[in-house]
Amino acid sequence: MAEQNWVIRAKRADFNALGEKFHIDPVVARVLVNRGLEEADFDAFLHPELTKLHDPFLMEDMNQAVRIVCHDLEEGHTIRIVSDYDVDGVMSNYILYKGLRRLGAEVDYVIPHRIKDGYGINEHIIDDAVKDGIHTIITCDNGIAANEPLAKAKEAGMAVIVTDHHQVPFIVEGEEKRYILPPADAILNPKKETCTYPFDDLCGAGVAYKFIEALYMKREVPQEEMCQFLEFVAMATICDIVSLTGENRIFAVQGLERLNHSENKGIRALIGANQLSDVTISAHHVGFRLGPCINASGRLESATDSLELLLEEDIENAIARAGEIVRMNEERKEMTLRGVEQAEQQMEKAEPMKVLVLYLSDCHESLAGIIAGRIRDHYNHPVFILADSEEEGTLKGSGRSIESYHMFEGLQKCDELLLKYGGHAMAAGLSLKRENLEAFKKQINEECGLSEEDFVPKVLIDVAMPVSYITEGLIEQLDGLAPFGKGNEKPVFAQKDMNVLSAKILGKDRNVVKMILESSEGVTCEAVYFEAQEFEKNIADWFGAEEYDKLLHGWLNNVILNIVYYPTVNEYNGNRTIQLKVKHYSMAAVREVL
Repeated sequence: MAEQNWVIRAKRADFNALGEKFHIDPVVARVLVNRGLEEADFDAFLHPELTKLHDPFLMEDMNQAVRIVCHDLEEGHTIRIVSDYDVDGVMSNYILYKGLRRLGAEVDYVIPHRIKDGYGINEHIIDDAVKDGIHTIITCDNGIAANEPLAKAKEAGMAVIVTDHHQVPFIVEGEEKRYILPPADAILNPKKETCTYPFDDLCGAGVAYKFIEALYMKREVPQEEMCQFLEFVAMATICDIVSLTGENRIFAVQGLERLNHSENKGIRALIGANQLSDVTISAHHVGFRLGPCINASGRLESATDSLELLLEEDIENAIARAGEIVRMNEERKEMTLRGVEQAEQQMEKAEPMKVLVLYLSDCHESLAGIIAGRIRDHYNHPVFILADSEEEGTLKGSGRSIESYHMFEGLQKCDELLLKYGGHAMAAGLSLKRENLEAFKKQINEECGLSEEDFVPKVLIDVAMPVSYITEGLIEQLDGLAPFGKGNEKPVFAQKDMNVLSAKILGKDRNVVKMILESSEGVTCEAVYFEAQEFEKNIADWFGAEEYDKLLHGWLNNVILNIVYYPTVNEYNGNRTIQLKVKHYSMAAVREVL
């Protein structure tokens, strides 16, 4: 097992008093404080109700955006929506399109092609809008950096509304940042420096929702009709990895509830095509099953396929569309696996690098980011994956980073070697001439400033909690903090010196270890770990093959581990038992057996 740095979170508060005030276990109160919540935030987090959403008119330019659309409605002007091609873009587009159609708007949509058009609105899309006589352009999940295309739209006499959630571009002049806003009639983006909206981490679909909510309020559409959009905001919020706090938590909780009873034929067909009709859809299913299917069309074909699935009214057509999207996702997974294998093979032969730069000749450029993420997770190094682009002699790629390396700033230091680049601390995209690959690899490493300590993954532990403290009531409260994700990571706990009384290897692929553990206080419990081959190797290396054999037979042994875990309730044949899901483990000590 690779070296890890286990760290117990050390935030302080009166957890007993917080627990008493909010009727929660002090451990749950500690988890919430660890997530950065102030006491004033507890009630909204514990009770994420729709009534706690903010007034959409608090967002800067909302009044102006509503006035523009209301004028278009009255005059019969044509509106065109332009979105991104990922899950957030597709969901944003759907919300705007359905919401505007409900108001009687003359509206259509465009989604750029990932390979042919690249990200966001471009001048070709503006040219087409002029030719088609479009009066108003509305962007969603893009547009905040689209100065030139939107300037062209304004020159052509179009009204422009930008709805976006990305950082506003800026330039540094001396010690001052100067933000550069696009030439639009209204810009709905809570990240604008001058916007005082109370929550600034909405995804693109969240901003689109607030826009339609404001329009419905203005046009006196019953507010309960907004509920139909919650499942789409939830999917975008989960898949776009924005913070699952504040309004995003409300959207995620309420949206997941509605997703499980969705009336959208496309969503129901997609759930069925993923064999999920008989399960309760969770954030995990959205992030790892449904979302990747929506994304696959934008990666391999056109994201319009996914939007048309959501808009489909015929159930048979919806089933056919969903089947095709699932097929694309299976193809995407196979291509990704081949790319990861190719990258792994390169790593075996490559010279040591602090920032991994890998060129994959057979990689589809749209998969570079996924592959980079997989390699990053394996090696805990920053990774750039480069592939051939459609432009002769040019490489295009994506990077994924670790906490100790700001990827965009790293690219800035290689500015003269790159054709184009963009991103933020944890992810970036770039293109460069093939002839500059080796120079880029050398320079990005020489100037990275990373040390070996930076590559040791940190495991943040919420509480060093003895298993004797765990009850079904505590587990129910912890599960109530879901959905988990960015900003609301799943809590983990730790206990030292757990004797492994017995272990069995289970599962079709023999990849699950089921153990009986005993604490130093004599409390026993079940535990499972999902990397059986790794477990077998580590136990044999640390304690000896003889001790591992004793373990498998349930005999007295010397295997003592420190564990990081999450407690669950396992129900089997009507019996309920507390079971620990072991996330990490380490060798504790060797005890003499008499």
